[in-house]
Amino acid sequence: MTIPARTGSEAWICVTCGTQYPESEFPPDSCPVCEDERQYVGWDGQEWVTFSELRETHVGIVRQKEPDLFALGSEPGFGIGQRALLVRTPGGNLLWDCLAYLGDDLIDHINDLGGLRAIAISHPHYYTTMLEWARTFDAPVLLHAADRDWVRRGGPEVEHWEGETRELWDDLTLIRLGGHFPGGTVLLWPAGAEGRGALLSGDILQVVFDRRWVSFMYSYPNLIPLPTTEVRRMAASVGAYAFDRIYGAWWDRNIGTGAKEAVRRSADRYTRAIEGA
Repeated sequence: MTIPARTGSEAWICVTCGTQYPESEFPPDSCPVCEDERQYVGWDGQEWVTFSELRETHVGIVRQKEPDLFALGSEPGFGIGQRALLVRTPGGNLLWDCLAYLGDDLIDHINDLGGLRAIAISHPHYYTTMLEWARTFDAPVLLHAADRDWVRRGGPEVEHWEGETRELWDDLTLIRLGGHFPGGTVLLWPAGAEGRGALLSGDILQVVFDRRWVSFMYSYPNLIPLPTTEVRRMAASVGAYAFDRIYGAWWDRNIGTGAKEAVRRSADRYTRAIEGA
């Protein structure tokens, strides 16, 4: 394990997954998030960085995807490499998923867009530096209670919601789909896709390279599939809602139109492959 020579307490960040831990003089011995079979320890062993160091070595990226949707990321990429999404609504802005990097460049851009009313995160791999974001923008972090035990650095800013859905404002709805994690969540944005509805899926529904399809996995890096019963349940749950577009977890991993049918078709293909039909 790499232990940098520093003094004082730091809220250490895992280099491989981007998870931030409570303040301590030395970094943790290990990262339980990476040691879980859904993730992995970096090939060079467990490595750590501080939030201030990350701000010095990275810059923010903001790309507008449609009139009220902005993708946020960093360069170079860090951790798992996901990008976050900011949904702008009349009732306030929602940050969907989270990044380890939060520099003044992103802070200024987000404030220019109206700040954040709340932060919602699809699953534990993207919790990252959520407390830094929550405290910077005075916004609560909404996480599903089924994944409560995966919170490494908690605080009063974190709100755990229960059940299958959580209604927000302006028809935004959090939907628990499970799958990758028990509390795996997607966000329904009915005003998205020019009013046809958009689903922000993280990698609970993973948009694959052939962007006509999604997939469903227990572990993506280790290629561990989900049971077909779980995939059918997930597809049926999200199939109850109207949406035409999906924004996945990665830059340009989106389905521009026909996304609801793509989920149904993808679930059918997945179950045929697993069951050998």
